[in-house]
Parts: sequence; structure tokens; C-alpha cells
Amino acid sequence: MVEVNLWSGLRAFAHGKDCVEVDAKNVGEVLSGLVEKYPGLEHVIEAGVSVAVDGKVIASGLTEPVKPDSEVYLMQQLKGG
Repeated sequence: MVEVNLWSGLRAFAHGKDCVEVDAKNVGEVLSGLVEKYPGLEHVIEAGVSVAVDGKVIASGLTEPVKPDSEVYLMQQLKGG
């Protein structure tokens, strides 16, 4: 299981939790696992989120591996120019 830290605006969709666990081996599985366990997160994830794994923001590639001890943060997608 991978622990995923959520920003405060998402906690309402995850029963008030700031950290949740999903079974995943890569970033894509983290996102699909979150939607499966917490369907209310689907619209936010589909709109676009940023994922940081062990301090590195994953810009592209849902195949970026995660390990059970990885530090994973789901963040608002960074936009701008």
C-alpha cells in the first residue's frame, strides 16, 4: 500500500482524511486507486492534478514507479505561463 497525502480541499471527498492508502506500483495506479476508493475525487483528478513522488513533481508519465515507502502528495495542478 502507498500512502497518499491530500491537499485540504480534497479531504471532503476522502471522508475527512488528509492521508489515504491505495494499492499501487506507479502514478497511474495511484490515481485510479484513489478514484476507485473515493469516487468523489474523480472530477478533480480528471480536471488535472500534480503528483509528487519522493519530492519530485511528476510532469508526465503515469508509469513513474512508486514504492510502499514512497512519499506521495496529490496537489493542485500548477498552471501559469
